[in-house]
Amino acid sequence: MNIYSWNVNGIRSAIKKGFETWFKEIEPDILCLQEVRAELDQVPTSLQNKENYFTYWNPSKTKKGYSGVAIYSKIEPDLVNYGMGIEEFDQEGRMIQLVFPDWVLNNVYFPNGGQGEHRVDYKLRFYDAFLENSLHWLANGKHVVTVGDYNTAHQEIDLARPKDNETVSGFLPIERAWLDKYIENGFIDTYRHLNPEQKDVYTWWSNRANSRARNVGWRIDYAFVDKALMPSVLDSKVHPEMLGSDHCPISLELDPPFSPMEMR
Repeated sequence: MNIYSWNVNGIRSAIKKGFETWFKEIEPDILCLQEVRAELDQVPTSLQNKENYFTYWNPSKTKKGYSGVAIYSKIEPDLVNYGMGIEEFDQEGRMIQLVFPDWVLNNVYFPNGGQGEHRVDYKLRFYDAFLENSLHWLANGKHVVTVGDYNTAHQEIDLARPKDNETVSGFLPIERAWLDKYIENGFIDTYRHLNPEQKDVYTWWSNRANSRARNVGWRIDYAFVDKALMPSVLDSKVHPEMLGSDHCPISLELDPPFSPMEMR
């Protein structure tokens, strides 16, 4: 099973830059998108009713053209949750959760804290609520897979200019500490686990100063799994060759020990 995740920074813009061709070429079992910044009826009908896929769309309720996530899945879940059931955190269209018989898939666009202390506080409280949600599913015997834009680079190896960004949201000690806490609670950053020493691999680049061409970036998009599922992870990749957004896609390949599931 392969799961792709991509912050497209506006699905309508990504469509103009080859998104549908890319989707057809990779044909993922599940595709998770963040920052779609559109209602479902604002995309082509070919994406509203994608052949062979179940489509789930969660736009922002607070402001049109802002935030929003989507999932295309060949596997039909038992349950779909559009958020965590907490109104404060569910209004911005930041999460879709698919619940399967043996596992849960979270597609999350975690908040950015760059607009001031109030947003850093919001981000940290969102993080804590998400951890509680993840632990709930573990306690109920389900594996937990979470892909998306976490909006925090965890370690110095995860961004090109760590010293320059020590006081910038996205690399603040308090934000990085939450990723430590998530890991301490039994979740694994699959890419870093498989590539512990790999440098200069990033998933987001500023649009300024020719940053992407110079590979001055941040790795802030992750695929986490609970540690009991890690033996089933066959690969975890970053795909910087794919353009069309200021982020690049990531992918997770699983050989899951799950019950058989019907695929479209």
